[in-house]
Amino acid sequence: MFLQKAKPFIYLGVFYLIISLVIRVIFLFHPITTVNFGIFEIIKILLLGMVNDIFVFIPASSFLVLYFLFLSDSKYKNPYGQIILGALTLLFLYILVIPNNIFRQYGGSVTKIVLIFVGIKMFFFGLMFFLPSKRIRIRNILYFIIILLYVLSIVFNSVSEYFFYNEFGVRYNFIAVDYLIYTNEVIGNIMESYPVAPLFIAIFVVTGSITWLIFRKTKNELLTLPDLKQKFALLSIYIVTVGISFIILPAIGKIRSSNVFANEVQANGIPKFYWAFTHNELDYFQFYSQIGQKQADELFLSQYPEQAVMRKIVSGQPEIKKNVVLISIESLSADFMEHYGNTRKVTPFLDSLASQSLMFTNLYATGNRTVRGLEALTLCIPPTAGESIIKRDNNKNKFTTGSVFKSKGYDVKFLYGGYSYFDNMEDFFGGNGYDIVDRNNFRPEEITFANVWGVADEDMAKKAIQVMNAEAKSGKPFFNHWMTVSNHRPFTYPDGRIDIPGNAKSRDGGVKYTDYSIRKFFEMAKKQDWYKNTVFVIIADHCASSAGKTELPADKYRIPAMIFSEGLIQPQKFDKLMSQIDVMPTLFGILNFNYTSKFLGQDVFKREFRPKAYIATYQDLGLIKDKHLTIISPVRKIKQYLLTPEKSKLAPEFNIYYTEKLLKNPDQILVNETISAYQSTSYWLKNNQLNR
Repeated sequence: MFLQKAKPFIYLGVFYLIISLVIRVIFLFHPITTVNFGIFEIIKILLLGMVNDIFVFIPASSFLVLYFLFLSDSKYKNPYGQIILGALTLLFLYILVIPNNIFRQYGGSVTKIVLIFVGIKMFFFGLMFFLPSKRIRIRNILYFIIILLYVLSIVFNSVSEYFFYNEFGVRYNFIAVDYLIYTNEVIGNIMESYPVAPLFIAIFVVTGSITWLIFRKTKNELLTLPDLKQKFALLSIYIVTVGISFIILPAIGKIRSSNVFANEVQANGIPKFYWAFTHNELDYFQFYSQIGQKQADELFLSQYPEQAVMRKIVSGQPEIKKNVVLISIESLSADFMEHYGNTRKVTPFLDSLASQSLMFTNLYATGNRTVRGLEALTLCIPPTAGESIIKRDNNKNKFTTGSVFKSKGYDVKFLYGGYSYFDNMEDFFGGNGYDIVDRNNFRPEEITFANVWGVADEDMAKKAIQVMNAEAKSGKPFFNHWMTVSNHRPFTYPDGRIDIPGNAKSRDGGVKYTDYSIRKFFEMAKKQDWYKNTVFVIIADHCASSAGKTELPADKYRIPAMIFSEGLIQPQKFDKLMSQIDVMPTLFGILNFNYTSKFLGQDVFKREFRPKAYIATYQDLGLIKDKHLTIISPVRKIKQYLLTPEKSKLAPEFNIYYTEKLLKNPDQILVNETISAYQSTSYWLKNNQLNR
């Protein structure tokens, strides 16, 4: 009886295993998987993946179990049928008519969802109650819909996992959770980036075909329904298998390789998504290695002369009250620029500007998302475990670059071509004293082109000039932080601006168009009276991709940065290792600002500066120092790699790429420095010691 009644689960399960196997094989040979696997390693990955899939499918089939559990002919007999139909009708009217029903207390769309569900249930129950001769046919229709939804979920999830891996080189993580929240931007991005019509046609053809096959093979199981005793036996077996699944899945998750790609390919995206959804912020003190708090603070603060969180920065030279424009560029990896060996000439203006600027040639982004870059440039602190501070509740009244400028009498603004509610930017910048100029401030005639991420960068450049002209008239200096948007998938922009068509959806096109837009901005700025009294800081927010063979591939965090100001900045290159969090303290040093600092970045021209860089994902926290990369991870894991530079043939003066060799015996001094940086930063944030 068990095997007979389990036929729908077996067919669905086999289909799920097949499609999961196909996805894994695709991932194994995907261009982003930059590692070669041996035959035995491939077999191991596929076997572990299949075990993963089996024990994920079992609890995932719980809705189908509930559907079969409530299938019954006896519930339509008198008086049960009248009682159930009456109860459903009363519940429907209660939700529809009573304004303060219990479901409204949950807010959002809960009431509508429950009303629709109860309404559908009431409608079909009524049909099967009043039309017993049509009961089998109606039940078959409902069963077909249930199977269709399951098959569609399997197919759609597989397609989603493919595109997510294609973009980020990993299975679902925190970014996937973000995508679920910001559906407008994400759906728009998909619509503009991929051939949606053929894709959805293929999805529905496959879904329809598989659903029909499973339906035809299993519909006879609905002709004879199990009695209550048989249902109890089947349910007991299912509960036991679910319990086994919850034991096996964590155990399988602990079987990990030193190769990140192997771990991602053998994993299953559904548990990873659930984990990311429930662990959006990580408690450092629960998951990471620690040393004594006093020891951690003293070790970390030893790099500053005053050895304190709050420090007085005294220049000894007259302060320079120039305007400051900070342009953080979306996804601009260092190797897009000719200065780092790129031969495709996609950044002609930025390359020319770099030759006239103070160029930081050995600088690393703190993370792999825009909010991490904005955090580094605004708060000037190492990244912390979990989400960026920008996206946390306790994100206001922090000590920021904006607060330093405000203390000097500057107007402070954040400029963004999209809607700044995205990624919580509006809440963060508004809560830290920035005025915000975003897409809401554009009149229709000011927008020549826009995609889902916002107005084209050249439109934002024109708006920025208007804003700065208005600020200059006030007689006060201004600080404006402009975040670009065009160098982001789908990489669409107006035609006729560059030699790559605007609908080519090419990353090189996105980079080159942003470069074009920044050139237009400077051409307009040079015509303004405030131009020669302005310092321009141009820096990437993060690299275009962070996928690699290890948890934190160092070369995927290298970004370009420069400071330009006619008459103030002499062209030069700063080649020492530095972090994104050092840029703004260095700028304040150039401007001879006297201020009380809580920044954890350093002025790289000070004698006490220690070359180092912090790089991180949501979980893995790294320190690059002394040709080593030390990584601390949950749960209290520590790894250390020896970084051996690889010379670029096209730009041999820059060591852009590294070979990372895992060390069996980590340097404990560097391990303690890594722990102290992240432990102390987390502790000070937790205790609001980095607030204004």
